Amino acid sequence: MATEAYDTPPDRPRWATRRRLSAALWRRPWLRALALLLPPLGWMLVFYLAALAVLFVSAFWSLDAFTGKIVHAWTWSNFDTVIHDSTYRQIAFRTIWMAAAVTVTDAIIAFPFAYYMARVAAPRTRTILFVLVLLPLWSSYLARIYAWRLILNPEGVLNWSLGNIGLPHQSWAFTSTAMWIVFSYIWLPFMIPDSYLEASRDLGAHSWTTLRRVILPLALPGLVAGSIFTFSLTLGDYITPSLVGNVDFIGNVIYRNVLGLTNNLPFAAAYATVPLVVMGIYLTIAKRLGAFEAL
Repeated sequence: MATEAYDTPPDRPRWATRRRLSAALWRRPWLRALALLLPPLGWMLVFYLAALAVLFVSAFWSLDAFTGKIVHAWTWSNFDTVIHDSTYRQIAFRTIWMAAAVTVTDAIIAFPFAYYMARVAAPRTRTILFVLVLLPLWSSYLARIYAWRLILNPEGVLNWSLGNIGLPHQSWAFTSTAMWIVFSYIWLPFMIPDSYLEASRDLGAHSWTTLRRVILPLALPGLVAGSIFTFSLTLGDYITPSLVGNVDFIGNVIYRNVLGLTNNLPFAAAYATVPLVVMGIYLTIAKRLGAFEAL
């Protein structure tokens, strides 16, 4: 009796349950993966997807013009304004055009830079260049924008340099050109991911034909992967247009309707669907080009 009592676990039902659960997890790897992923996926479902759902639902509400309160009645008026009002259409097209221009600019700069780092530069030089790429990220986002405001001012460094070489001063400040320059500078580090360098590391060519038919197609997934960041970040930015430009972007309209005097949350929610739809289309194209595997 003493031996039997010694060999029996103190809590046999609980021990047996844990043993069966352990055996089930060992026989089913997918169940182990599900148990690991369920907490973060549940967190994202509750706090991210649920927030997007609430945002989308509120886009169908309206704002009482007299009381300023939100009317919880279903209406298409916000989307009708977004689609048919020429002002908001122009702002949307301007934002998308700028995001595309910045993406192309950063790609043109990043490709030869990444190729040089991967194939030509010595290890020490490669490290220095990599630090130089990441160096702007170590400073404040606002500090970088204000630095460019000083550079692009009528009496700034850029016009001073042009004057020293005999060129006339240009009106850079608060123009689309200024926003294009600042956006391209700010988001350039996001255009050179590690996968981009790894793709370039395995390639080599000495002619334009090889570059066009071999290097560019093989590096395309990494290029598109980097463009996801530059395109989406430009699409949703509202600080740079406020401080450097003199026109509205989608983010500026949303900001004013959420935190400004208008306080029209339903319209802000409706207008926020524009970049969501654009990014959905962009990510679908990027997935077909193999960008997700290169991230």
